[in-house]
Amino acid sequence: MNQYEAVFILNPVLSEDQIKEAVKKFETFLNDKGAKFVNKENWGLKKLAYPIQNKKSGFYHLFEFTVDPSIIGPLEVEFRRDERVMRYLTVKLDKFAIEWAKKRVKKIKSKIKS
Repeated sequence: MNQYEAVFILNPVLSEDQIKEAVKKFETFLNDKGAKFVNKENWGLKKLAYPIQNKKSGFYHLFEFTVDPSIIGPLEVEFRRDERVMRYLTVKLDKFAIEWAKKRVKKIKSKIKS
């Protein structure tokens, strides 16, 4: 089992319910395939560096999870099939990236507590 990080951008014209439904779809897909979530973040509406599908912003979401490598291909197929997803990126984390991600999450949680 490897640790992965997936960031995906949802269309900015979606309603709050549609966004939650899309995120839930991918969470359920990963859970059904035996993935263990390490961290999930909603980064909210952000301005894009360049227009995608004539849109200048999008809703960003991040998943960190551990799963068998054979599941990544089908996950990316699901991202491609869903018209609500404008872009996605899935990367395998090495030991240094895993440590950095843990520090980042710890820093975020300490800000929330303050």
